[in-house]
Amino acid sequence: MSLHLTSLQLDSRSSLMYDAIVVGARCAGSPTAMLLARAGHRVLLLDRASFPSDTLSTHVVHQPGVAALARWGLLDRVRASGCPPVDRVVYEVADIRITGGARGLAGQRAWYAPRRHVLDAVLVESAVAAGVEFRGGCTVRNLLRDATGRVSGVEFRHRGRTHREHAALVIGADGMRSTVARLCDAPYTVRHPRLTCAYYTYWDSVGTDMELYERQGGWVATVPTHGGASLVLAYFPQRRFDDIRADSGPAYAEQIRATAPGLAARLVGKRPLERLRGSGDQRNLFRRPAGPGWALVGDAAHHKDSITARGITDAFTQAETLVRHAGPRLVGSPPGLDRALRAYERECESLLAPGYRATLSAARLHLSEQRLSVLRAVSSDPELTSIYLDVFAGITTAEALYVPRLFTRL
Repeated sequence: MSLHLTSLQLDSRSSLMYDAIVVGARCAGSPTAMLLARAGHRVLLLDRASFPSDTLSTHVVHQPGVAALARWGLLDRVRASGCPPVDRVVYEVADIRITGGARGLAGQRAWYAPRRHVLDAVLVESAVAAGVEFRGGCTVRNLLRDATGRVSGVEFRHRGRTHREHAALVIGADGMRSTVARLCDAPYTVRHPRLTCAYYTYWDSVGTDMELYERQGGWVATVPTHGGASLVLAYFPQRRFDDIRADSGPAYAEQIRATAPGLAARLVGKRPLERLRGSGDQRNLFRRPAGPGWALVGDAAHHKDSITARGITDAFTQAETLVRHAGPRLVGSPPGLDRALRAYERECESLLAPGYRATLSAARLHLSEQRLSVLRAVSSDPELTSIYLDVFAGITTAEALYVPRLFTRL
């Protein structure tokens, strides 16, 4: 996929006013910029990378994210890229096997797992098509502030030159290690220790389902992506990270064999399609997501362990939430924008907290007898299976499982 982007001619002396400057152009930043531009705002989008380019990812877009792509008119482009829909999940743990599909949301029942060099390029291209001015290869060095201390723009380097641009709102969509968050002194509001480390690569002809395997101290997942390949991930307790990264290939293979022996048997005789990638830096946090003249979206505002693969979907949700609150207030008085940003902060906390708790629970890699009892009851009831997979996808919360019919089975 080639990416043809409108070039913005920048001058280091320029003080041109934008309604918003978005720093970071992946799955949080590009949708935010696109939605603001579609609402009639003038938006500058900056990123260190050029597109298409890859990044570490679990790839999965759950149904709330798929529904967002459909609302934005982008789902057909993701489908046309050759990314297959995933309609069925197979989940094996202990003596339990759960198979089925989610009830879905807004008519979307399938998961998708696009390669990030495909998905992110689609998002950037769509932002540019909406009128966003994009510049890749930029490094933000500082934030500009007015006489009251309010953030009023960014200073960044591009091709060896320093540029300064001003805007009513600077939005950090630049990931877990966000430069914008650091420069804003955005405080952490919630933090928990790292719980897992994860490694993945791609294998050919693994299957068409999303497969999840769990045991005490281990988690393995596989999901089909482009070109007949599947992403196969292995999770380990964080305490093992130093040993695993010293010899990650054998550790990855052994975790698949121990946690998902049937999957391991299907990989015998095959070779991975790409190098093994991984990370032990899976932080669990919320930052304050907004302040005077600034806001954070995506992993910059909230990051959690990748074991539930909620990052892309949550980024889409945050983008829509920020634009809904702040978009109408970008042209107007600062107090009105500040009230909108506080409303964004409150809504994000309520939207993201249930998924955060569920992710921490899964990332502890611990199987309690109570949880196994619930899973046994779910596995014997197709309707409960669909509800459970809705919970997994973030369509509903775990409370939806606790219906009278389930209690009669426990």
